[in-house]
Amino acid sequence: MDLSFSKEDIAFRDEVRQFIDENLDQETRRKLSLSKNGYIDKEGHYKWQRALYKKGWIAPNWPTEYGGPGWTPAQKYIFDVECSKVGTPTVSAFGVKMVAPVIMKFGNEEQKADHLPKILSSERWWCQGYSEPGSGSDLASLQMKAEDKGDHYLVNGTKIWTTTAQWADWIFCLVRTSNEGKPQEGISFLLIDMSTPGVEVQPIITLDVPAPELQEINQVFFTDVKVPKENRIGEENKGWTYAKYLLEFERGGGSYAPSLFKSLDKVKRIAGEQDSSGRKLIDDPSFITKIMDIETQISALEFTELRIHAALSAGENPGPESSLMKTRGSELQQEIAGLVMEAIGHYAAPYIANTFVQTNDGVAGPDYAAPGSAYYFNVRKTSIYAGSNEIQRNIMAKAVLGL
Repeated sequence: MDLSFSKEDIAFRDEVRQFIDENLDQETRRKLSLSKNGYIDKEGHYKWQRALYKKGWIAPNWPTEYGGPGWTPAQKYIFDVECSKVGTPTVSAFGVKMVAPVIMKFGNEEQKADHLPKILSSERWWCQGYSEPGSGSDLASLQMKAEDKGDHYLVNGTKIWTTTAQWADWIFCLVRTSNEGKPQEGISFLLIDMSTPGVEVQPIITLDVPAPELQEINQVFFTDVKVPKENRIGEENKGWTYAKYLLEFERGGGSYAPSLFKSLDKVKRIAGEQDSSGRKLIDDPSFITKIMDIETQISALEFTELRIHAALSAGENPGPESSLMKTRGSELQQEIAGLVMEAIGHYAAPYIANTFVQTNDGVAGPDYAAPGSAYYFNVRKTSIYAGSNEIQRNIMAKAVLGL
């Protein structure tokens, strides 16, 4: 694979920069720089996604037949790098990056025609219904039941840790349709309209949520929810196969490296400032050694991501390498968050409820310190969601090493 950038790639980079300058206003940039979890409000994310959609850039990994831009691996990487440098809003992953590939590969033509255009245009927002109380990393133990009622399923149960469910129009769910055989053999994959009677979203308010628009996670309850059978993806009781395919895209369908480099640059900038005694943390040999070590690890991850981008462009799915990306990417996020805390020092101690509106009046430290500790604690979750890193290492041991 040729990793050098051509003249066409450089021209594309300039086009991306111009697009960002024209479509990302300063207020959105300010909010994102102060976000504790990478989210702002739905309106902000929607505005950015609509701009990408109008440009034809919202789904870099989609085939051109479904509306993808037909980018090369180099172009995808350039786009990720330029967006990460500025800190653009994230595209809601549940539709574009997760359920859409499943619909493309396993859905019927009616499902493709109904859902894919609306996902692309952001007309239909999605959330993920996988985890349940007691069924997280052991996902096959899920109990949410879907009873066969002829032309529909009657669904009862609950899903938890459902990110941005309060924004979603639809949810893709794993449900139990049989108790025969192994637990994995009785699971089906359903697409459920969130406006269906019996669906209730209850927010899970974490300590760092001062306002409803900053809420991130929820629990979703299903009470006698009627789901038409045409909303099932593929065959009944084969949902585990589709779920595993989706998780490959959740874990490895994007790029960690560009945002990690950006976060590390933030550490360097903070560490380069003088403290009250005139010293700079960046001059501390032990601290700069930590930065250099992480920088090397990000570079190694970057090459793996480029190889996966090339495979996706050739029509392949991410494969077990997605577990490697998720494991190393999430762990490096956590390590960098720790370096941010170390660089901020005692200014990370004050709790700032709403970082979007905080001012320096009566608040110790610079603006960049405000979300530091909240972000540090928020990214503790990254080594747990989408399958804990312990589970990912088991997958790599089996699928890659043959153990």
